Amino acid sequence: MKFAIFGDIHANLEALQAVLQDAGDQGCASFVCLGDIVGYAANPSECLEIVRQMNCPAVRGNHDEGAACNSSLDELNPLAQAALLWTRSQLTREQRDWLQDLRLVRQVRDFTVVHATLDSPGAWGYVTNRFDAMASFSYQFTQVCFYGHTHVPRIFEKDDSVRAGRVTDVQFQRGVKYFVNVGSVGQPRDGDWRASYAIYDVQNQTVAIRRVEYDIETAQKKILDAGLPPLLAERLSLGK
Repeated sequence: MKFAIFGDIHANLEALQAVLQDAGDQGCASFVCLGDIVGYAANPSECLEIVRQMNCPAVRGNHDEGAACNSSLDELNPLAQAALLWTRSQLTREQRDWLQDLRLVRQVRDFTVVHATLDSPGAWGYVTNRFDAMASFSYQFTQVCFYGHTHVPRIFEKDDSVRAGRVTDVQFQRGVKYFVNVGSVGQPRDGDWRASYAIYDVQNQTVAIRRVEYDIETAQKKILDAGLPPLLAERLSLGK
């Protein structure tokens, strides 16, 4: 069985469609969403409905939470604030309730999924180095946990120590724990504009990152046509 593990879609419909097509072409029969379905780009409702209709395991991200409720957005940067205020106006009450009802952490088969951290998942902290990862490993009770939030593919391994590295084709080893960031579907921030997601091969115990080209010009035009900040369109090309 192959799982497509994807997240940080951020309302980028063109990127999401490309990822799902590629995952199907790669033989993935199961899907898991790591949250932040909405925010930043111009198709929050459409992306939400695709994930919702897939009926796949999903967890809530900070942008999902910001769109679902009417609380202050002061802790976010101005671009995120502007996008979420617009997003709130695009979603139905039912859609917002669905986002709010998503769990923060889930176990799927033999692995765990979370949007941000395992030690304090609702505080939306970032795991960017091995010291951050150590805190989450303390709460990780499966060999593998997949997460998002930073928009940068990365893997942390723990046995006698904690090591950080890039996710290429990784073979899981007995006695080692793994904390794996799958990157972002809709807004990568590692300098590569292509959509990012992971394939977890359960039988072979491997994980690999896939990068997928998509119709970025259409995604950018939609952002501009919606009256969202132009920088949200420009940064897609930069992968930043």
